[in-house]
Amino acid sequence: FTLSTPHIENTCGNINSMASQGLTYDGCNFFRQRLVLSTLSGKRVKIRNIRSKDDNPGLRDFEASFIRLLDKVTNGTRIEINQTGTVLFYQPGLLYGGVVEHECNTQRSVGYYLEALLMLAPFMKNPLKAVLKGVTNDPTDPSVDQLKYTSIPVMKKFGIDGEGLELKVVKRGMAPGGGGEVLFTCPVRKTLRPVQLSEPGKIKRIRGIAYSVRVSPQMANRIVDSARSILNKFIPDIYIYTDHMKGDKSGKSPGFGLTLVAETLNGTFLSAEQVSTPQGQGDPVLPEDLGRNCAKLLLEEIYRGGCIDSANQSLALVYMALGQQDVSKALLGDLSPYTIEFLRHMRDFFRMMFKIETQKPSEDERKGGDKVLMTCVGAGYTNISKSIK
Repeated sequence: FTLSTPHIENTCGNINSMASQGLTYDGCNFFRQRLVLSTLSGKRVKIRNIRSKDDNPGLRDFEASFIRLLDKVTNGTRIEINQTGTVLFYQPGLLYGGVVEHECNTQRSVGYYLEALLMLAPFMKNPLKAVLKGVTNDPTDPSVDQLKYTSIPVMKKFGIDGEGLELKVVKRGMAPGGGGEVLFTCPVRKTLRPVQLSEPGKIKRIRGIAYSVRVSPQMANRIVDSARSILNKFIPDIYIYTDHMKGDKSGKSPGFGLTLVAETLNGTFLSAEQVSTPQGQGDPVLPEDLGRNCAKLLLEEIYRGGCIDSANQSLALVYMALGQQDVSKALLGDLSPYTIEFLRHMRDFFRMMFKIETQKPSEDERKGGDKVLMTCVGAGYTNISKSIK
């Protein structure tokens, strides 16, 4: 009997280790998705072959900076990276929140880091107050302005609201120098409410912000005029603010850009943005061209339509999946490749599947491109932290 006891214990141990086994992925793509979903689900993740064939193998600086940020907002996270940086092991801790200050790497904009925080913030133990420093606007990632005008309304639909929810550009910093600063505060919620978003409604007004730093303030006015020249043909209610930050609030590099947001009767926000080419990285762009291109991008986004714009599809899907055990529906435009991959990861981490129905608007309706109706039953994910009243 004494001989067989360890054997019995051993099998139990094996079963436990099988139950809590982590997931393994290859390559550096969708790096943030994997770490964010790992943190929410509590499943550990191992990522191998990170740029192993590259001349410069391993994690990039901006990815290391992202891991450091996750480490700051959690408690008890274990991270192991091998010598060359090509293998990462990540065992998530508890989401702690509180006051966090982070110097984001200037290779990517603050939006790269913020997108992940938006997904995690409602499930923390303490309300999050994050100060992120770095590049606020660059051509690759969603800018802070776009997240402020589109992601915050999406969060409000899920019941994350109140005066604690704020996203503010304190200082603007353009690529490549950075020097910007962003303040993001978010309250915690025990559960998220389910949503029924199936009617986007017609566009009622267009708002925007044209910003310029370390260039002539006239640049912003030129952007506004060229964007209006296209949009005025469609709707009269257009107002584009100009934002010219000076002195220490203007960051370290010159640049300008435009973020446009179309609001519908049902409170859907669709957005598009354009940023000037970073200093010393290619052909300079004229403010007139930038304004016109951004207006066309907005019209494309409106054609794609849906109740959530394409930049926030994955944010809405993660909130739907983690909501109360009730049916949530959302009508989206075409799913972006990023969102499709996100759905696959949701299946891996949460065993969550969405019902996907395509809807083709008839020619007479003039409702834009094909739509996708996403339906799921929430996982009933609750915030386990005791401090919530």
